[in-house]
Amino acid sequence: MTTDEKMMTIREMCDTYDVTPRTLRFYEQKELLTPIRKGQKRLYTKRERARLTLILRGKRFGFSLEDIRQLLDLYAVGDQQRTQLEKAYEIAETRMADMVRQRDDLDAAIGELKEQMEWGAKMIASMENKEAAE
Repeated sequence: MTTDEKMMTIREMCDTYDVTPRTLRFYEQKELLTPIRKGQKRLYTKRERARLTLILRGKRFGFSLEDIRQLLDLYAVGDQQRTQLEKAYEIAETRMADMVRQRDDLDAAIGELKEQMEWGAKMIASMENKEAAE
């Protein structure tokens, strides 16, 4: 068995991908991962490792679990991942627009907060000057 074909235990998966056993069991419960079961042991194949990589990447980009599920399901379509890539691009465009909107909202909120803090600093300085003059 080559390194690529080697199955990994839940502990090895946790160490390799910096996730908790609970996270892996959650993805299994949501049917995003399907490790091989040998008694109480869960063994993860190369396919499951690739799926986990895609899940973690999707989560980092803010994709919903349903979006991730759809992308994983499209892998099996058999068109050299064209359908999967097109769907991923579509989801990414929507997510990018959401992120830009969120950034713009955050930039505006930061600007307003800075203005309020500057006003507050001036008020505090004014009060301190008034007290010092008395």
